[in-house]
Amino acid sequence: MSSPPAPPGTLFIGCRPEVLAGPGGRILALGEQARRRAPPGSPRVELEGEVLPGLGDAHLHLDGLVRLRAGLDLRPARSAAEVLELVAGAARDAEASSWVLGQGWDGNVWPDRVRPSRQQLDLAAGGRPVLLVSKDEHSVWASSRALALAGIGPDTPDPRGGLIDREPGGQPSGTVREARWLFDAVLPEPEPAAYVALLEPVLRELAAMGLCCVHSMDRRPTLAALQALHRERRLPLRVVVNLPAEGLASARELGLSTGYGDSWLRIWGVKAFLDGSLGSHTAEMLGGGGVTRTADPELEELVRGCVDAHLNLCLHAIGDGAVRRALAALLRHRAAWPGWRPRIEHAQCVDPEDVPRFAAAGVVASMQPLHAVSDREMADREWGKRTGHAYAWARLLGAGVPLAFGSDAPVESADPLRGLDAATAWRSRAGWH
Repeated sequence: MSSPPAPPGTLFIGCRPEVLAGPGGRILALGEQARRRAPPGSPRVELEGEVLPGLGDAHLHLDGLVRLRAGLDLRPARSAAEVLELVAGAARDAEASSWVLGQGWDGNVWPDRVRPSRQQLDLAAGGRPVLLVSKDEHSVWASSRALALAGIGPDTPDPRGGLIDREPGGQPSGTVREARWLFDAVLPEPEPAAYVALLEPVLRELAAMGLCCVHSMDRRPTLAALQALHRERRLPLRVVVNLPAEGLASARELGLSTGYGDSWLRIWGVKAFLDGSLGSHTAEMLGGGGVTRTADPELEELVRGCVDAHLNLCLHAIGDGAVRRALAALLRHRAAWPGWRPRIEHAQCVDPEDVPRFAAAGVVASMQPLHAVSDREMADREWGKRTGHAYAWARLLGAGVPLAFGSDAPVESADPLRGLDAATAWRSRAGWH
């Protein structure tokens, strides 16, 4: 609940170590020191087992976790045929005009390497509109009806920063990369109360994993639902919100800045995409390749806008080319204001020359260790020798760069213990030294 679990001065006993609680749920002392410092007559709470520190997740997507509950969870599917079977099952129970929605397919692990097509979904869903979001959330697989409702046809140009994959004759093939927003206007959205009902168990599951705070990168429906839960004191953990870049103008007009809110729900800054992803083959690499989602002039305007508004900035950059562009833009605004803590999200591939520039620019490297485990074979295949300087959090840490670890859930598991295991052991398990 969104109130302290015990008043200041409470001594938790029967656990290892014993804990003395302070204001705001902070720990004042442990073990023998906790017993000595406990005020006379202080309340005591009996616990069992060991006490572990509360952990935070610096980067996940609550909206994605909600959509997993609302639609088809495609993460277990190991082939296109399994995905299509799930779609067919959902379509049998749906009205002829109803959308079939799902999330989590990953064509990179399909043994047959079948290329997703709209015709496959048309057959499986009986002509219904279908939209399936990929595991990395950077591609969608759409049926012919879904494409038509979104106004995507042979004459539709590629959107800025996105790609519409096409058949030889120019017709859309069914895969759209880096432009899921093209479907936003036609997709059904849950009612606010229904969204809250889906979000609350997601938050409880995260809290049950030992997470006390999460940094979420989401859209308007999620923030509205979080506020509804907060008003009713039903938040089981703290949430730090990052607004989408397209909301910067509105945030500035309202005077929002970093820290607005309270200890349970507050704003950190703005999230923007510089490139795509490894899984969708859209990461922006040095020497060419990938997709540029935010060009340099637009990036400079975005950074200046965040600096002026005293809003921190989280820049999604996976490829080494996007990372270099992010650093160049942020270096020009080093220490812009006392609370300025810009972040580069993911930083999956960083050229060695750019490692010291993180510290020089005062940038936090927000990284997700589980990506190194799940993406290793794909990174070797796509990036070749450059994989040698991918997932280099030890090198960044050694250069004095602050790290913020997260999961990118639902792209990866939100379990923080799995993330910590990946952070410390993935290279040795892969035979690296």
